[in-house]
Amino acid sequence: MRSICSFFGSRKKKMAARSISYITSTQLLPLHRRPNIAIIDVRDEERNYDGHIAGSLHYASGSFDDRISHLVQNVKDKDTLVFHCALSQVRGPTCARRLVNYLDEKKQETGIKNIMILERGFNGWEAAGKPVCRCADVPCKGDCT
Repeated sequence: MRSICSFFGSRKKKMAARSISYITSTQLLPLHRRPNIAIIDVRDEERNYDGHIAGSLHYASGSFDDRISHLVQNVKDKDTLVFHCALSQVRGPTCARRLVNYLDEKKQETGIKNIMILERGFNGWEAAGKPVCRCADVPCKGDCT
């Protein structure tokens, strides 16, 4: 796992208690169905036709700020959130940082201990041969094969 600082450069800002790290698809695969983990898909419309990681929650980047309080409520029983977009180069890291900033600003205590970004995003997940769900359920029930 590598730090998000490599994504955002060497600018040093006062860091929140929560930090963001990266996780590979190989590391995530055995963990992704654990009840304490939520995978947050921030892709926009491409989720509808490209498929998704089974059980992932969809919070499109275009409306992420408007739905962030809903996300926090929806993951109140999770301690690890893994964000991704298509490549996890812009939208995934940006939304992860927005969540950290929101939680810091609201001084909201949650059970969230780990905020991560899926390295290489959904495209990397699929290219690595990891399972892809193509159900149309909203939210995905996670029982895709």
